Amino acid sequence: MAVSAANPPARTMASLPKTTEHGDAPPNTAPLDEVAHPRRRPRQRSLFGEILDWMLVPLLLVWPLSIGITYLVAQAIATHPFDQGLERRVAVLAELAQRSPAAALPLLRRTQTDALSSGDRVFMQLRGAGGQVLGGDPAIPPPPDAAAPWTGGVHMRDAEVGGRTLRIAWRWIPAPAARTAGAASPAPALLLVQVAEGLESRTALAREIVRGVILPQFVIVPISILLVWFGLGQGIVPLNELQARIRRRQPGDLSPIDQCEAPEEIAPLVDSINGLLGRLEQSILTQKRFIADAAHQLKTPLAGLRMQAELAARQTDPQELRASLRQISLSVVRTTRLVNQLLLLARAENQGVAALGASATLDLRRPVRDAVQELAPMALDKGQDLEFDAPDAPLWIRGHALLLHELTKNLLDNAIAYTPRGGSVTVRLQADVANWRVELSVEDSGMGIAPAERERVFHPFYRVLGTGHDGSGLGLSIVQEIARQHGAGVELGDNPACAGREAPGLVVRLRFAAADPAELGRRTI
Repeated sequence: MAVSAANPPARTMASLPKTTEHGDAPPNTAPLDEVAHPRRRPRQRSLFGEILDWMLVPLLLVWPLSIGITYLVAQAIATHPFDQGLERRVAVLAELAQRSPAAALPLLRRTQTDALSSGDRVFMQLRGAGGQVLGGDPAIPPPPDAAAPWTGGVHMRDAEVGGRTLRIAWRWIPAPAARTAGAASPAPALLLVQVAEGLESRTALAREIVRGVILPQFVIVPISILLVWFGLGQGIVPLNELQARIRRRQPGDLSPIDQCEAPEEIAPLVDSINGLLGRLEQSILTQKRFIADAAHQLKTPLAGLRMQAELAARQTDPQELRASLRQISLSVVRTTRLVNQLLLLARAENQGVAALGASATLDLRRPVRDAVQELAPMALDKGQDLEFDAPDAPLWIRGHALLLHELTKNLLDNAIAYTPRGGSVTVRLQADVANWRVELSVEDSGMGIAPAERERVFHPFYRVLGTGHDGSGLGLSIVQEIARQHGAGVELGDNPACAGREAPGLVVRLRFAAADPAELGRRTI
C-alpha cells in the first residue's frame, strides 16, 4: 500500500526538571522519613559462620535427643538380665509346684515374711485357677487374663503394688494329679506361678550405663566443635588465597582467572566472574573505540563550523551573511545527526535490547509502519514512490519496538538518500511460515552496492566512494548491531525489479525468528 504525505505523528517531549531563578536545578530533597531514618544496609553474611551454624546447631539439637535414646536403650539393656533372672525363678518355682504344691510352700513362706518396701527383693506367689492364693505374698495381683488361663510360656508385666511398681513374671502350669498333702479337696486343674521384683535396681543400672556413655560426650563434643572450627578454617583457605590473588591484580588486568587454581566447588563462581570480566573488557573496549571514533568524526565538522562562523563574522553583505548562516545550519544538522547515530550505535553495542528494557512479543508491522510514516515526507520531497507492503495478519516476534523503529529508519534513510529523484523505495514484510521466520526487506532503485563492497559497508564510518552523498557511514553498522541483538542476519543483494537497468538497485533483507510459530500470521490486531 502506498504511503500518503500526511504529517508524521507528533512525539511527546519528556518534561524537564524545574529550575530556579538563576537557571540552576533545585537541590535534591529527599523525603523527611528517609532523612530521619536512613535505610540500613543489610548485614554482611559470613560463609564461615553460616556453615558453622548449620553444622553445630543440628549437633547441639541432636545431643539431647541422643541422651534420651541412650537412656531408653540403657533401660532395655538393664531390663534384659533382670527379666531372665525372674524367668529362671518362675521355672524353679513351677517345677516344684508341678511335683507337689506342698514342696513349694517352704520357699513361698520364706519369701512371704519379707515386706514389699524392703528393697528390690524377690516375691513369689502360687494361685489356683479360681484365683485363691495357695501360698506366697498375697499382695501380688493376678494377671488381667486370669479369668481365661492358658498354659503358654513365661510372660512379663508391670503392676502397682503398695505404691511401688513391680516387674512381675507369671506362668500358668498344670496342677499335679495327686492330691496335695493334708488337703481335703482335689488339686485344681491349673496353677498360677508369679514372681515379682522392684524396678530400683534396673533403674540404677540404666543410670550407670547412661552415665558411662554420656559423661565422655561432655569431653568429646567440645573437642568435636573445636575440630569442626579448625577444619572449616582450613577448608576456606583456598577462598582466601583466591581473594588475595584477585586483590594483587593491577586495576587494568581483566584477564580470566585460572579455574585450576580454585576449588572444584567454586569453579562455577569463577566461571561467572570470568564471564563478567570478559563482558566488562568488551564494554571498556567499546567505550574506548566510541570515544576515539567520536573524536575523530566530530573533529572535521566542528572545524568546518568554526571556519564558517569566522567567515560569516567577516561578511558585510547581508546576502552573503545569510548564505553563510544557512551553511552553518546545514552543518549543525549533519553534526547533530552524526552525534545521534554515534550514541545509538554505542547504546546498541554496549547493552542491546536490555538497555531499553526487556524484550517483548510485538507485531513487527507497527515499528516498521511508524518509521515509514516518519520518513515519508523525505521521500516525497525527492519525488520518490515510497511503498509499504505488509500482510493483514500480525507478524509476531520477540524484540524491542524502539530499536526496531531505529533499524527501519536507518534502512529507509539510506535507501531514500541513495535513490535518485523519481525512483522508488519499497518496504516489504512477509511471513515465511515454512521456516518460522518473519522477513523484512527494503528495496530501492538506486545505484546499489558492488559485491566487493558489501562486507565493508557494515564497518563503522566506511563510505562507498563516488556516491555523491555525504553520510556518516554508521547507518548499516547500526542496522547490523540491532539485528544481531534480535538474532537476525542482514543480507545485501541486487534488486530483481531493476534487472536490465543501468542502476542495479539494492535489497536489504532481514529474517527474524517468529515469537510463536503456531500463531504466525493467524492472530488479529
